[in-house]
Amino acid sequence: MKIGTDAILLARWTEVSDNDDVIDIGTGCGLIPLMLAQKGIKSADAVEIDNDSYEEAAQNFSNSAWNSRLSAIHDDIKHYAEICEKKYDLVVSNPPFYFGDNIPEKAKKGLARHTNTLSYNDLLSAVKKIMKPEGRFSLVLPAIESKTFLKDAENQGFYLEKELLIVPIEGKEPNRINMQLVVNQVDNTKTETFVLRHPDHSFTKEYKDFLKDYYLH
Repeated sequence: MKIGTDAILLARWTEVSDNDDVIDIGTGCGLIPLMLAQKGIKSADAVEIDNDSYEEAAQNFSNSAWNSRLSAIHDDIKHYAEICEKKYDLVVSNPPFYFGDNIPEKAKKGLARHTNTLSYNDLLSAVKKIMKPEGRFSLVLPAIESKTFLKDAENQGFYLEKELLIVPIEGKEPNRINMQLVVNQVDNTKTETFVLRHPDHSFTKEYKDFLKDYYLH
């Protein structure tokens, strides 16, 4: 899996503490746990259904400066949530979001990105089983799909605590949304907007400043 802007922005945006036990659902190459470890967490488990991606994440964790805090798990999150006795302070995910026949050509991308692999309701059910009552669930979705997801989340007792509306090009509508959900009702949802590029496709200063600690160039 290529390193994507969605995952990078989600990991940068998600707030953590030194005492957080974290789980990443569908970790891919392990980017999100690596970034969260750089920010400072107690530990992170990274669940991945695809064997090649799991092995890549495990190798990346082993080679990192935070290898003692990071663990890759080769499993389906639906199964893992049933057998896991641990409860997490933070659940994070860049989940599948394609519906119906809208399947990527490459099989591995299809496995990672299609809701046939993990439906929103299955994802939410798994999160409720493994998240502490005071925990947070942080994820990113396309703007259109987020509406369906939030309806499913509300039906399962989740509340939207904060969101980041991600605008790909200045003047356009948001095409991605970072969301943080909790199971305790919130009075007001905190909403912010983040613009990636100017109309000439150059990155905004906001984007450069936000990610300067994570990009080499």
